Amino acid sequence: MRVQPRPFPAAPSGCGLLAKGVHAQEMQWNLRSPAKRWVAATATIVVTAAYCGVATCRLLADRFAQSSDEASLRRASRLDPGNAEYQHMLGLHQLALQAPKEAIGPLNRATVLNPNSAKYWMDLAATDQLLGDSEKERAALNHALAVDSHTPAIAWQAANLFLADGLSDAAMKQFRSVLETDLPLRNPAIRTAWEIRPDVDSLLEQVIPPPANMAFLQFLLAENQTAAAAKVWEKMYLLQQDVDRPDLIGYERYLLSHGEVEQASRVWQQGAKMSDIAAYQPSPENLLVNGDFSLDILNGGFDWVHQRVDGVAVALDTNETRSSSRSLRIAIDGAGISDAGISQLVLVQPNTRYQFHAVYKAKDMDGAGAMQLAVHDAYRPTALFTSEDLGNADFWKDAGGSFVTPADTHLIRVHVIRVPAGRPIRGNLWIDGLLLVQSRGEGK
Repeated sequence: MRVQPRPFPAAPSGCGLLAKGVHAQEMQWNLRSPAKRWVAATATIVVTAAYCGVATCRLLADRFAQSSDEASLRRASRLDPGNAEYQHMLGLHQLALQAPKEAIGPLNRATVLNPNSAKYWMDLAATDQLLGDSEKERAALNHALAVDSHTPAIAWQAANLFLADGLSDAAMKQFRSVLETDLPLRNPAIRTAWEIRPDVDSLLEQVIPPPANMAFLQFLLAENQTAAAAKVWEKMYLLQQDVDRPDLIGYERYLLSHGEVEQASRVWQQGAKMSDIAAYQPSPENLLVNGDFSLDILNGGFDWVHQRVDGVAVALDTNETRSSSRSLRIAIDGAGISDAGISQLVLVQPNTRYQFHAVYKAKDMDGAGAMQLAVHDAYRPTALFTSEDLGNADFWKDAGGSFVTPADTHLIRVHVIRVPAGRPIRGNLWIDGLLLVQSRGEGK
């Protein structure tokens, strides 16, 4: 008896993967056909060969691009025509050869292949300028700034191209962009802007951003533009910008060396908060700043200034003290000494009597004469006061006296001198508690 085959039951859900596996196996079996295997192998070889060909061309193009000669750059461009950088390099090579007509084609192609490179557009604009095509130059500049208006190098190049075309307002706008962010280009941008428009008010309003104010002030000082620098400082004061102490002291040094005593006084007072020097301000109780040496010496402005003198060592001493936790120690051992190298400039009123006082100790002092405390006019060798000799004393002794300022004296210098000058001397001197006040009775 013949048995009829029974149909397989329907596959439950979830067996689709098995069915797909069966189909895949059938496909693998189909590939065992010699003709189909040949077709598949041929397709693989063609694709691989094409990939290798492209890779080889790009590798060769890269090698050719490493060379700076024109023939190699052209080979690189032909081997990889879609590479914008090769076109750009070829254009720059032509520019270097002073051939802008030959450069314009590759530079144009570079911007077409990569329109998002501001550098490509800027170099194209520069080439258009060389060719005298101001319309295309302006279009290329606008493209560059549309792509990247914040990179300082782009803004710097755009500013100079605008200047070359006589568009100073457009150039100033780009200079401001440079000044807002780029430190290396800050000084060249300020110098160029000043040469084009030497108007401090206009530049402060339109070109110089607040972060560049100090650089602008220092540029003006280098140019001896004292009045213009004062306007920049006033702007900084109104904005209450932080000012590094060395920058403030540099400005003070300039003002005092140019006899601008009133402005120097104003800047020192205004800088109390801006440079954190509130503790270094003179007062009616003591016109000398840091007279007890409790603060670190700023070495400038209206604080103590120390200048190195051969044979003299100056230091703050915490072992010998009187009015605070420190005194000034001056160790002396040498010939040819006329000044200890420590001094302070003090603002005074003309025709006014002042009282000066200090305490001192001295040890092992040896040599003809002695050291003395002295007060001179800051701009003339006129001696207004000299103390008694600061001779050996193992206890704190008073030194001081009074003097009257001449009718044309506004600034005095307090310092330690050697009398007689130039004679050998050695020993140790401590000074503390320096005080300078205006006498109640003015005049002689």
